[in-house]
Amino acid sequence: MQQTERLTTATGNNKLFGLDHLRALAITLVFVFHYRIFQHPRWIDDAGSFGWTGVDLFFVLSGYLIAGQLFQNIAAGKGIAVGEFYLKRFFRIIPAYLVVVTLYFCIPAFREREALPPLWKFLTFTQNIGLDIRKRGTFSHAWSLCIEEQFYLLLPLIMSGFLYFKAGNTHNVGELRPEGLVHNRARPGRAGWLLFLLFVAGFGIRLLCWYQRVAPLHDTDQFGVTWYKWIYYPLWSRLDSLLVGVGIAGLFQFFPHIRERITRRGNLLLVMGLGLATGAYFLCADQYTLPASVLGFPLIALAYGTILMAAVSPSCFLYRLRSGVTSNIAALSYALYLTHKGIIHLMQQQLPRWGIAGDSNLMFFLCMGAALLGALVLRVTVERPFLKLRDRVLQKKRDNREQTPVELRA
Repeated sequence: MQQTERLTTATGNNKLFGLDHLRALAITLVFVFHYRIFQHPRWIDDAGSFGWTGVDLFFVLSGYLIAGQLFQNIAAGKGIAVGEFYLKRFFRIIPAYLVVVTLYFCIPAFREREALPPLWKFLTFTQNIGLDIRKRGTFSHAWSLCIEEQFYLLLPLIMSGFLYFKAGNTHNVGELRPEGLVHNRARPGRAGWLLFLLFVAGFGIRLLCWYQRVAPLHDTDQFGVTWYKWIYYPLWSRLDSLLVGVGIAGLFQFFPHIRERITRRGNLLLVMGLGLATGAYFLCADQYTLPASVLGFPLIALAYGTILMAAVSPSCFLYRLRSGVTSNIAALSYALYLTHKGIIHLMQQQLPRWGIAGDSNLMFFLCMGAALLGALVLRVTVERPFLKLRDRVLQKKRDNREQTPVELRA
C-alpha cells in the first residue's frame, strides 16, 4: 500500500495522476468494506459488498509500480540493486507499521476486536498464515501487508528470472533507419512464460486447497474460517493481482511498440476493465463458492489490470484529470489503511455518549474525517521524516560509490 511514486513515461518524467485516482479508489473501497463490521447505515452493506477487492487493486498497483522501477534499471543496464531495493521498502513500510503495531499492543482501547495474534507474527509478517478471523480478528487487515512483504522477498528472484531469460528482445526493439526509428517485431521472451505459469499455478493451488481443505468442512461451522485460512489470506492463493501488475510493467517497459498501441485506446480499456469488474462482481456475489474461489481472484486481477492500463494511457481521461482530492487521499492511503479500523472503533465508542447514533450517516462521515486526520498525523510525524531519511541514506551510498575507485567496486 505504498504511495504513488513518479515514473518515467513516454512523455517524460511526469506524475501519473491516473494512479492517484486508482489508489484513492482502492482505499475508499477498503474503508467502506471494513466499516461494515461496525455499526453502520444500511446503505453501507450494499455499497461495501465489493469493497474487499480494493486490496486486489492495491496489489495490482504495487506490482506495477515496484516492478516498473526495477525494470527501468534493467533496461538501462544497471541490473538489480537488491540492497537498495530492500532499503527503500524498509523506510517506506516499516516505521509507520511499527508505530501502529505499538498502538495496538500498548493501547487496548485502540483494538477493534478482543484478541490480537502474537507479536512475533506481526514482526515477521506471517500474520496472514493460518489466521483465524474469529479468534484473532484485531488488526486482521495487516494480512495484505504481509502478502506484499512476502512477495517482495520473491520479487528479486522473479526479476532475476527476467534477466536470465532475457525478457523479450530488449536490445533489438528498434533500429535507426533513414526514415526514422523503426520497431522490429519483439519476440515474447521466456520470462513472460514464467509470469504466465505462476499466474496459472494459482488456479491449481486454489483448486487443491478447496478440495483438500475447504470442501470437506462445507456443512460445518469451520467452513468460513477455513476458507479464509486457505483461499483468502495466504500468499500462494493471492498472487494473481501482484503478477498482473508485474506483467503490465514488463510489457510496457520491454515492448514499447505494444505499449504505444495499447495506450492509444485508454477510454476503451477503461470500459473493458469496468466490464470485467462487473462480471467479477456477479461471479463473486457469494465468495464461498468454488467458481468464485478459483476464478474470481484472477478475473478481478485482470479487471483492475485493464483499468490500470487505462489510467496510465495519455488517451484516457483519467490520465489527464488532475484532482487535489484524489492526490491527497492517495498520499494518505498507506497511513489510512493502517489506522482506520482502530480510529473508527474509538469514534464509535465515544460519539454515542454525545447523542450521535452509531448507525447514522453522521457517524459514518465523522469516522471518515477522523480517520483521514489520524492518517495525516501519521503521515506527517512518521512517514515523511523517514522518507527524507531514506533519501539521505541512498544519496550517501551513491556518493560513496562515486568516490570509490572503479577497480575496487564490486
